[in-house]
Amino acid sequence: MSNANPPMRTVRLKASDDVWSLIDRAAKLRGQTSAEFIVDAAQRAAEDALADCTIAYVPASSYDHYLQILDQPPCNDGFRRLMRVEKPWQC
Repeated sequence: MSNANPPMRTVRLKASDDVWSLIDRAAKLRGQTSAEFIVDAAQRAAEDALADCTIAYVPASSYDHYLQILDQPPCNDGFRRLMRVEKPWQC
C-alpha cells in the first residue's frame, strides 16, 4: 500500500548568487519552484550515477555469444560505411 503523503526531509543548501540565479532561471523555464527543480535535478543525477554502476548478470552462454559477436563484426557495405564516419570524439 502506497503512502499518499510520504514523509519529507529538509535540506539546506549554500551556493553563490550566480548559481542561485541560474537555478531560478532554469526552474522558471520549466514552470517549477527552485526547490522542485533542485530535487528533480538531484534525483536524475542520482539515478544516472546508480545506472552507471549497475552490473548486469547474464548466463555464461549469453556472455560468450556477445563476445563472439564483438570479435567478428559484420563485413558488409553498411558496416564499412559506418566505420568510416567521423566519430564525435574525433571532431
